[in-house]
Amino acid sequence: MSKAYWIIVKEFDVALKDNQLLMGSEQELGFIGRNKIQMGEYQGLPVYLLQAEAQDNHREFTFLRSQIARPKTEANLLHRAVSLNHFLLTHRFCGKCGQKTEIASNELAVHCEHCGHLSYPVISPSIIVAVRKGKQILLANHLRHKGTIYTTLAGFVEAGEDVEQTIEREIFEETGIKVKNVRYFGSQPWSFPNSLMLGFLADYASGDISLQEDEIVDAQWFDYDKPLPELPPQGTIALALIQKTLELCANEN
Repeated sequence: MSKAYWIIVKEFDVALKDNQLLMGSEQELGFIGRNKIQMGEYQGLPVYLLQAEAQDNHREFTFLRSQIARPKTEANLLHRAVSLNHFLLTHRFCGKCGQKTEIASNELAVHCEHCGHLSYPVISPSIIVAVRKGKQILLANHLRHKGTIYTTLAGFVEAGEDVEQTIEREIFEETGIKVKNVRYFGSQPWSFPNSLMLGFLADYASGDISLQEDEIVDAQWFDYDKPLPELPPQGTIALALIQKTLELCANEN
């Protein structure tokens, strides 16, 4: 077999070599006989997903979150691999009849030969929003980042809800703030384990900050031209939203 890229996944960790994607033939890398799934192409070569096995213990595994600042195509491939691996691990049995599933031969899905049910990779849409009030940005310290990172507000889209409703509900639930002039900014896969982050910018409409204390430790309006708290790392859509909002705040001056 000719050369290819290989992404070995162990939960939320991916195998790299000298901080680069594994690349080579099955023979060179010792992958002959391993179950592989082609999940795309990169730089003209196929990209295969491998589920980690005991024989991979010598490899250098790194947490997916630490790789988000990689070039976008590479970062997205890593997210795709982790998300697909999670899907395969959690869909080994049919959700309709309970029988064992097999990977479909012609698409990325799992198939139940007993009842014919097909299951496709699950993607959970979520929103992430930066809110601006004149020359200020709303930043929150979430419980999971207590005492460290301040970031934008986010939440999952619920069944029967459109994205605009999610934005209004999540921001109001977490901070008591109402927003207006909501506009789309961009998106980012976030495979912890299978989210798709949909990023938006919004303007303050009304309300005083009132915290949802089981999720938010603190939320404040910060002036764009004064020292800011610790922000999310480079490569996150959260930081991109914050940077764009700070630019908009500066334009108010």
